[in-house]
Amino acid sequence: MTEKQENKVSEEQLVVFSLADETYGIDISVVNEIIRMQSITQVPRTPEFVEGVINLRGRIVPVIDLRKRFGLEVSEETQASRIMVVELEGIIMGMIVDAVSEVLRLPKDSIEPTPPMVSGVDAAYLRGVGKWDDRLIILLDIDKVLYKNEQEMVARAVQEAAASSGSGGASNG
Repeated sequence: MTEKQENKVSEEQLVVFSLADETYGIDISVVNEIIRMQSITQVPRTPEFVEGVINLRGRIVPVIDLRKRFGLEVSEETQASRIMVVELEGIIMGMIVDAVSEVLRLPKDSIEPTPPMVSGVDAAYLRGVGKWDDRLIILLDIDKVLYKNEQEMVARAVQEAAASSGSGGASNG
């Protein structure tokens, strides 16, 4: 293995974002894009943390509020608020965050296991804490943000929204 290949294996590339005055990171490979806030259409019979759906270039995309999902205090939307569009087990989904700050490469040896409770967020959603300069970055485990039954509920809501808007095949799950 070349030195360059070893470096890629020994580090993670993260999209870094803020939520309730804490810094989080998510693997860049699951992030499709980051968009500004836009009008969100509410969908009935979805969990409280599901804000609704957006039309992203003809595709119906469910949007969740990560603050609500994690049981954090809900805050007003700001100019910095963003929707991170991610892929979660075949479902394209938007996640509302307070701000997206950067993309960085974090050495794997600077990642430690998650303590039982971090900033009020249940450790079940997290996969570790990374140390970067003088900051701590809480690493989100994207596959655990929604439970299986919640994923199915969100997928159904998207199908119903797509059917009622007449835009057709908006879900792959």
